[in-house]
Amino acid sequence: MPRLVLASTSRYRRELLDRLRLPFDVARPDVDETPLAGESPHALANRLAVAKAGDVARRLGEDAWALGSDQVADLDGLPLGKPGGRDAAIGQLRAMSGRVVRFHTGICLAHADGRAFAESDITEVHVRTLTDAEIERYVDAEQPYDCAGSFKSEGLGITLFDAIDNRDPSALVGLPLIATCRLLRQAGFVLP
Repeated sequence: MPRLVLASTSRYRRELLDRLRLPFDVARPDVDETPLAGESPHALANRLAVAKAGDVARRLGEDAWALGSDQVADLDGLPLGKPGGRDAAIGQLRAMSGRVVRFHTGICLAHADGRAFAESDITEVHVRTLTDAEIERYVDAEQPYDCAGSFKSEGLGITLFDAIDNRDPSALVGLPLIATCRLLRQAGFVLP
């Protein structure tokens, strides 16, 4: 079986990829994540996934595949990044209260020889109307400072929603495993 390298140091993506029971290594991609002028959140997520996978694949220089992924939260067409701290997380959740947030997740599986397979996923999160006290209790309990959108759906963040609409429940965590399996099969990996 070919070698697989996750082009991400995200613990969330590592935990998801572990579910497939394939051996893999991890490498940090060296990619500028600055959005391009006028770039939509969807285009940004896809471009960064391809760039991350391509960067790591080129550096591997052997018979290995690099799996890159990127996720961009979208509130009315504007990207929401990782908050980085308490005040920013509270601000993001206030802005999302009672609204729909779209999470664009791009994935790419790239080889050093130039072959690449890519897909994307969109998840819509319907955030219920939140009080300031609810937001602050949540942020203090879970400290979701490294998560786009300031919540962890796999944790206590699930209490913030009215609904989640998607094709793949793992996509919201950062790596859509259903699409990942399709890409891996295309590249010759054997999955049940």
